[in-house]
Amino acid sequence: MFLLLLEFQVSMTYLLMSSLLLLQRIVLPMKGQTGKVLVLAAASFSCIASGSSQFNNPYPENETKQAILYESFSERPKHFDPAVAYSANEYAFIAQIYEPPFQYHYLKRPYQVVPLTATRMPEIIYLNQQGEKLGQGSDIAFTDYVIEIQPGIRYQPHPALAKNVHGDYQYHQLNPAQIDVARSLADFKNTGSRELIAEDYVYQIKRLAHPKMQSPIAEIMKNYIVGFDEYAKQVKDKPKTALRDLPIAGVTALSPYQYRIRIKGKYPQFIYWLAMPFFSPMPWEADVFYDQPGLADKNITLDWFPLGTGPYLMAENNPNRRMVLLKNPLFHLETYPTQGQAEDQQKGLLADAGKKLPFIDKVVFMLEKETIPYWTKFLQGYYDASGIASDSFDQAIQFTGSGGVALTPSMLEKNIQLQTSVAVSSFYLGFNMLDATVGGATEQSRKLRQAIAIAVDYEEFISIFMNGRGVAAQGVLPPGIYGYDDKTGINSYVYEQLDGKVQRKKITEAKQLMAEAGYGDGIDPKTKEALILYFDTTSTSIDDRPRMNWYRKQFEKLGIKLVVRATDYNRFQEKIRTGNAQLFVWGWNADYPDPENFFFLLYGANSKVQFGGENAANYQNPEFDRLFEQMRNMDNSEQRYQIIQQLQDIVRRDSPWVFGFHPKNFSLFHSWYKNLKPNLMANNQLKYTRIDTAERAEKRQEWNKPVFWPLLLGILVFVVLLIPVLTAYRRRIKEAKL
Repeated sequence: MFLLLLEFQVSMTYLLMSSLLLLQRIVLPMKGQTGKVLVLAAASFSCIASGSSQFNNPYPENETKQAILYESFSERPKHFDPAVAYSANEYAFIAQIYEPPFQYHYLKRPYQVVPLTATRMPEIIYLNQQGEKLGQGSDIAFTDYVIEIQPGIRYQPHPALAKNVHGDYQYHQLNPAQIDVARSLADFKNTGSRELIAEDYVYQIKRLAHPKMQSPIAEIMKNYIVGFDEYAKQVKDKPKTALRDLPIAGVTALSPYQYRIRIKGKYPQFIYWLAMPFFSPMPWEADVFYDQPGLADKNITLDWFPLGTGPYLMAENNPNRRMVLLKNPLFHLETYPTQGQAEDQQKGLLADAGKKLPFIDKVVFMLEKETIPYWTKFLQGYYDASGIASDSFDQAIQFTGSGGVALTPSMLEKNIQLQTSVAVSSFYLGFNMLDATVGGATEQSRKLRQAIAIAVDYEEFISIFMNGRGVAAQGVLPPGIYGYDDKTGINSYVYEQLDGKVQRKKITEAKQLMAEAGYGDGIDPKTKEALILYFDTTSTSIDDRPRMNWYRKQFEKLGIKLVVRATDYNRFQEKIRTGNAQLFVWGWNADYPDPENFFFLLYGANSKVQFGGENAANYQNPEFDRLFEQMRNMDNSEQRYQIIQQLQDIVRRDSPWVFGFHPKNFSLFHSWYKNLKPNLMANNQLKYTRIDTAERAEKRQEWNKPVFWPLLLGILVFVVLLIPVLTAYRRRIKEAKL
């Protein structure tokens, strides 16, 4: 293996020629083939060294100047079916393949929903109980979303859509012999396509309702889409292939290019759902093809080989090595945005305005389970972007005197770009409000929770365990969500302002709250010993121990003994469902940029134990619930903003959570990576990415010049050691002849 020194520039010519001459003088007098072989090897080495390029390039040479984006993955995505997929590593793929009717504008902020396959934003019609049109009055019983899609959009080429000369689907009735020889989707040589129609969007919503799909949003949609729950009961014993012919009351195709979704009451946030992959179209032919017996045994399923209308198609799915997306040859016309924020023009983000998307022809995702090899390849230019692992943080990032962050000189020398953004996510330490000690609405239990909230220093947690990549939370909402207030929205129960600066209250105030709660010096009056609390977690590895010890030390400040109960994920989930956990860490990532998507985590009717909802703390406060119900379906306004602040104040006082932190994303991109702008809601960003392939090829060549001098030095040392042996050998031969 050659040693690669990225900044080595000293010429090897003199050393190579010197070693070659020395070898010639020593070995040419030798008889036989040995001398010739050594000289030939030296000469070959000299030629290789003089004409060598990038010996460490992990990709084929013919890809060097192609418009290919190189990324990585560390864990196999489980689902590529948009009715089921619901994790970030799955969306990294399917959001490039499937197209819901709407999407988030790539450049505009605050986040704005715009048409994707739709011709325009939906027509919204309010109805009373009799189905008559209304204004926005309080007696709205139903809301119709009428969506018109663009004609001429076609599905990517796929065997499920292939037809024979007679116009029949070629692969919809496979016999056992055909299935037996198939190993992957590529074994079905013929492909076909057809136009996207409104009925495909209707069919997908039917799939969401089918109990066998186990869609993660089915329970939510039962509360909104008219007839959704009834349809689920109707089709529970029927195959998915039967859905096409069974109508659903609330979703109807009005024409080939127009469909209507009717929801209960008024729910403005429904437009955000229509920008998620769940509501992407699905041709009925996909289920007919994939549901044939025997194909699932060979992983020939929609979860492995998706079928959509988006800019990319899945060309290779080998989760043990690599996954490849190729540009969809039938992709419809879509262009790069022509408008953005005021500073976007200056930053070059509108340089490609109006140009046809996508810019990248191919996206290669390589399996990288270890961070160090991945980081090394990024520095060599073989990955176009990178996150920053803890091991590499100091190499990439330095903190400025004002507390900001900047790239290190070595990163700046390579013209690497840093992109930071606060995630629309919240992590918190939750109390089970059904617990006899930490739960309840009494003043004593409230003060206990408030004391713990002061003691658990999440600023310290962010510094120690996250390299400063986070923002301590002041309430339920993360930055970027309507209603978040970074100026006056301070949690006054945990923080105070001194000399214009916000800082955590002193531990003495937390101890005073403990005394008022009946736990002076952390002593439980029932046992006369230290109060014991139980912390349930799935953090079971050796690497997790420092964090668990940190939590113990936070509670020790108050004299509380924290017992960590580590368990597997399934057991942990069971404890949360049944209310048998006392304290736990949980988090939530925004489905859509609306405060309702966070406050509903504390809504009483969403209690985990009582109703199976997402309120894992089982918090119930009648005033909070009343205000939430008033706020949830309101349009953004000053009135809604003020209600949001009231909701924040209530949960700050009651403290069902210790508000933890909002993660801060740090990403690195090479200078050839264009059109960079954080978009925390959109997942379909690959189509906007452009790569300057000429610059990438030049930098790779510069950073990966092979360095032969260590190998050559080894040869020289070997030769020097060989000289006495060869001299003695020649002397012995000469003496033998005499």
